[in-house]
Amino acid sequence: MQLCFNQATTLENSNLAKDLEFCDKHGYDFIEIRTMDKLPEYLKDHSLNELVEYFQTHHIKPLAFNALVFFNNRDEAGYKEMVDEFKQMMETGKKLGIQYVVAVPLVTEQKILKEDIKNSCVEVLKELSAIAEPYGIKIAVEFVGHPQCTVNTFGQAYDIVETVNRENVGLVFDCFHFHAMGSTMEDLKRADGSKIFILHMDDTEDFPIGILTDEDRVWPGLGAIDLDGILSTLKEIGYDGAASIELFRPEYYQLSAEEAIKTAKETTVKSVSKYYEFDSVTVG
Repeated sequence: MQLCFNQATTLENSNLAKDLEFCDKHGYDFIEIRTMDKLPEYLKDHSLNELVEYFQTHHIKPLAFNALVFFNNRDEAGYKEMVDEFKQMMETGKKLGIQYVVAVPLVTEQKILKEDIKNSCVEVLKELSAIAEPYGIKIAVEFVGHPQCTVNTFGQAYDIVETVNRENVGLVFDCFHFHAMGSTMEDLKRADGSKIFILHMDDTEDFPIGILTDEDRVWPGLGAIDLDGILSTLKEIGYDGAASIELFRPEYYQLSAEEAIKTAKETTVKSVSKYYEFDSVTVG
């Protein structure tokens, strides 16, 4: 397994240049680049070619763009804007060597029938799949464990991806989101691990299901999520992608960027290494 850093973990106390410096220093293999803020911020003072050169001359590599948000059940104008954004991600991602674009389902207070949600997701993902195919970039759909997200359980998301049935469309498995809306281990045990493209590592304080928010996340191994059950099951079903640490903890934003990146590595490796061997990472 390889170790990845998601920039949400240092969202308020770092930037892309610093994240890259400290992640490379501490032996991370990959980074998930935030396209809604951290990449545009970087490009104000740097060129895309500088970023390409950085990845060419350092160990750390780009794993994913995070994220294409609210891809399903859009109105006509919103849909066109989303597709245009995705096409731009393809062009930029090809230059950088991005493997995945994380796609986040619509979050809304509007009530939408599950059938309509599924039909929209399947239709849009098939179109995005066709756009992405010549670029060699895959789409990783991330269900969000919140009542207002249109796709909020693993079982629902896996059914959508199975229906799409494209090699370049799979899932992000986020431990927090799996726990937060009560996704079942039985659904995970029945899944094909090759359909899971990215593993997001995190943990959470022990609040009731349905009211958890991203700010409740804590370092892996320090919370209430059954990480042992999740990781052992992922191993059994054949997941062999990266482990990417993703937290949104306000207290952790008070740390220095390097301290957060170092602690993220140590806690993630400690949890995951019970079930997986890391290719090149050691705790230190």
